[in-house]
Amino acid sequence: MKIEPTGQACGAVVTGVDLSAPLAPAQVAAIRAAWLAHHVLVFPDQPLGDDDLERFTLAMGGFGEDPFIAPIPGRRHIIAVQRRADETAPIFAETWHTDWSFQARPPAGTCLYGIEIPPHGGDTLFANQHLALEAMPAALRARVEGLVAIHSAQRAYASDGFYGDNDRGRSMDIRPSETARATQSHPFVRRHPETGRPGLFGCLGYIIGFEGMAEAEAMPLLLELYHWQGQERFQYRHRWQPNMLVMWDNRSVLHAATGGYQGHARRLHRTTIAAA
Repeated sequence: MKIEPTGQACGAVVTGVDLSAPLAPAQVAAIRAAWLAHHVLVFPDQPLGDDDLERFTLAMGGFGEDPFIAPIPGRRHIIAVQRRADETAPIFAETWHTDWSFQARPPAGTCLYGIEIPPHGGDTLFANQHLALEAMPAALRARVEGLVAIHSAQRAYASDGFYGDNDRGRSMDIRPSETARATQSHPFVRRHPETGRPGLFGCLGYIIGFEGMAEAEAMPLLLELYHWQGQERFQYRHRWQPNMLVMWDNRSVLHAATGGYQGHARRLHRTTIAAA
């Protein structure tokens, strides 16, 4: 197995391993160690079926829960991130976020496998939130230390949310629900549960405020933080190829989709890795 860092703010490319076959314990340990070190792992040239994707996810820690998006037919834990060539709905997940941070135990990671990849565009951006904290000016860091963020899916998946009842013409099977209005609190600055390294967790979008802070104060702060957290110097830009698997650590990075592939279809299969 060979692990080569991308040379950007996070990420490494892993070769010399066949993910279509069961992994030995030593291989699982090596992959998890690299994942914790680099936050995003890229596995190119991996022809995988859905059984293979599920087996890999189980080896990395088991399945997390995926609310609000229906699984593909015949599966419980795989969702399709897809877009038709003629689709005109806004790009799915084209803002910074960490997957399902509104859950009591958000998933440790996400696996995304490229099946139908357009010839250009559709990159995924990742922003290293350990670096975002370490580079933060002292005055801003003093404002966020000790804050407890209030997370909710309401702005995305409630009936009046971005992917709610008025979101039409989308090929993804999104299921908005009033359960999206529930809230869950997490420290905004927190230590990674496995490495202990401090970082920022979540951002404006799933974060709707801070405990004990008025909205008039919280929203400008969240907007300022959003721009800080996603700076290019903290980023890894991932360019997709067919048969490529990417796994990322939701506890360490934010991610965002990009467009730029109008007139071309795109399809990827996704699983979540349960909290450790």
